[in-house]
Amino acid sequence: MIDWLRRGTADPVIDLGAATLPVAIKRHPRAKRLTLRLAPDGSEVRVTMPRWCAAQEGLRFAESRADWLAAQLAKVPQEEVIADGTRMPLGDADLVVAWDSARPRKPVREGNVLHVGGPEDGLHGRVLRWLEAEAMRLFTSDLEHYAAKADLPLPTLALSRARKRWGSCSGKACIRLNWRLVMAPAEVRRSVVAHEVAHLLHFDHSPAFHAALARIFDGDLPAADKWLKQSGRSLYRFG
Repeated sequence: MIDWLRRGTADPVIDLGAATLPVAIKRHPRAKRLTLRLAPDGSEVRVTMPRWCAAQEGLRFAESRADWLAAQLAKVPQEEVIADGTRMPLGDADLVVAWDSARPRKPVREGNVLHVGGPEDGLHGRVLRWLEAEAMRLFTSDLEHYAAKADLPLPTLALSRARKRWGSCSGKACIRLNWRLVMAPAEVRRSVVAHEVAHLLHFDHSPAFHAALARIFDGDLPAADKWLKQSGRSLYRFG
């Protein structure tokens, strides 16, 4: 039997054929069983397990599902270079990039078309910077809404380019949100913002946290969570 899982290292890894990935093990106080998933960008395997489980059990669990992990890894989209005619999601609509060298370099949205001028070289970067600016605009509006519902002062907002997390909240009332969420359906994006605002009230995932999130989020939270789990990795294909 091929020993593809190196258990004797500080950071165990799993060989899935197409790639060798680190295995991150997390013990959760409310977990009652082992769960397994692939990071949205395909960068690591994540095992969540009850506190009483031994690390070796989590590694064996990952090993037993190597074929499933390999299949999930194959679904991770390859990075796509943005060019004239590229179609990308933006909230609840699709946006088509229309490049014309005679137009100004700064992207301008007209309906579902994003007009971009200037040299073709660097087009990808200009569109990404526009998306990040749009993300900041929408996140700011979302944050104002949910902070008000939670009766909290407006926290500091920063964009994240994280490859593993959609959002994070610090004890200093700073919320970081992955800019790629601007491409997700609006309700999904807002669910992540509400999630991080709820952490300003309860810095854990206790029943009190979930009650606060249910109180301030005015949407279908299970559906939003399901979309992120099933389709979130598709947002990583544009950089």
